[in-house]
Amino acid sequence: MKNMQLKITGITVLIGSIIISANNIFNLKNYTYENQEMNKFIIAWIVCVLVYAVLSAIVVNYVLKMITKPFSNIVDNAGSYDEGEDELRYLDEGKKSIEDRFSRKINTMTEELKMNLKIATKQKNQVEAILLHIKDGIIAFDLDGNLTYINPAAIDLFGLEKSDDSFSSIFEKVKLDVNLEKIVYLDNVTSFEQIVSVREKYINVLFAPFKDTKNRPNGIIVLLQDITEHVKLDNMRREFVADVSHELKTPITSIIGYADTLLEDEYDKETQNKFLNVISAESRRMAKLVTDLLTLSRYDNNNNKTEITEIDLGEITKKCLEKVDLEIDRKKHKVECFVTADVPHVKADKYGIERVILNILTNSIKYTPEGGNIKIYVGFVYNDAYIKVIDNGIGIPEEDLPRIFERFYRVDKARTRELGGTGLGLAIAKEIMEQNKGSIDIKSELGKGTEVVLRIPVKSREIVENK
Repeated sequence: MKNMQLKITGITVLIGSIIISANNIFNLKNYTYENQEMNKFIIAWIVCVLVYAVLSAIVVNYVLKMITKPFSNIVDNAGSYDEGEDELRYLDEGKKSIEDRFSRKINTMTEELKMNLKIATKQKNQVEAILLHIKDGIIAFDLDGNLTYINPAAIDLFGLEKSDDSFSSIFEKVKLDVNLEKIVYLDNVTSFEQIVSVREKYINVLFAPFKDTKNRPNGIIVLLQDITEHVKLDNMRREFVADVSHELKTPITSIIGYADTLLEDEYDKETQNKFLNVISAESRRMAKLVTDLLTLSRYDNNNNKTEITEIDLGEITKKCLEKVDLEIDRKKHKVECFVTADVPHVKADKYGIERVILNILTNSIKYTPEGGNIKIYVGFVYNDAYIKVIDNGIGIPEEDLPRIFERFYRVDKARTRELGGTGLGLAIAKEIMEQNKGSIDIKSELGKGTEVVLRIPVKSREIVENK
C-alpha cells in the first residue's frame, strides 16, 4: 500500500511541476528580462516548484491515507482463511504484493459470505419445513390486519378459504371477538388467549405481538392448538368423579337405610334376613367397585404387578368356561368352543388374560336371552393368537360402540346395575390387553348379537417348535 502511495505522490508532483514549468516558459517567451532579473525569475521558478512539490506531497499523501485506510483495515481484518504460517511466510519473504493479498482477502470474504448465505438458506428451509408440517396452526398479520403467512394446519383447523385473507374476516368466521389494536399497542398485553369451538373441535387461540429491531410493533402472530382431546379427557374426568360418587352413594344409601330400619324396630327372622341380604349384596357390590377402581389405578400408574408366563390360550379358555358352567346352565345357553390344533403359545400375564376372558364370557352370558347360542373360537392368524366370542344376544346400538370402553359407561344403566355390573369391566379389559401388547375389538348390532375378538402377539415359530 505504501508503494502505491509513493507512486501516486510522485506522479502528482511531476505533473504539477511540468504544468508550472510550462507556464513559466510561456511567460518567459513573452517578456524580455535582464540577466539579474532572469536569475531572480529562475530562482522564483525553482522555489515555486519545490513549494508545490512539498505541499502536494503532503496533501496527496493525506488524501491517499484517508482513501486507503478502510481497504487496509479490510485486508488486515478480513476472514481467517489462509492465515497463520502461510500469511507470515508471505509477509516475511515479501513475495506477495498488496494487490494479491487484497484479492485473496476479497475472495475469502466472498467465500464466507456464500457460506453464511448457505447456512441462512438452510435454516430458512428448516423453519419453513417445520411450519409446513407442524400440527399447530400458525398465522401472521401485519399492523393493518393483512394476512402475511398461514400454514396448512391453520387452514385446516379453521376451515379457511382463499377469501379469508385478513384478521377481521378470519376471526369473524370463527365467531371470535378480538381487537387487533388492543393486542398490539397496549403495553400491559404481551399475549391474549381464548378457546373457541370450530366444527366440533376445541381450539386454543394464542395471540402474541412481535416487534422489529427497534422494539416497535411490527405485527401479530396467532398460534392455534387443537385441544379437543384435552377437553374430552377433562370432561371424562368430571364424569368419572360424578359416576364414582353416584356408584358409591347408591349402595351406601341402601346399607344405611336397611341398617337403620333394623335398629329402629324389632322384625321377624324372615324380614331381618331379607334386610341383611340386601345389606350384604350392596356391600359386596361396593367392594367390587372399589376393587375395580384400584385395579384401574394400578394399570394407569404402571404399578400392577404382573408375572409374564407362557400361556396356552385354548387351555385357559376351556378353564374359564368351566368357571361359568353354572351360569350357562341356569340360562340354558348352547355354548360351543373350537380350538385350532396348532395355536402357538403366547407370553402374557396369565391372571390378567384369564380375567379378560371371564369378563367377555360373563357379559355374553348375561346379555344373551335364555336359550341363546354362544360360539368361541381360539386360533392363530399372521403373528397373533386370537379368542373370538360370538353370541346372538341383545347387541349394542351403533352410536354406543365408540364409548363402550369408557369408564362407567353403560348402554343400559338400569339393566347393568340389575345384573350386578360396575361399568368398569371393559375398561379394565382394554387396559389389560394393552399392557400385554394385545388388543380387544367389539362388533355388534342391536338385537342381533355381539362379536368380541381378543388378539395377543405369539412367540416365534422357532421357539414353539423347539419346545
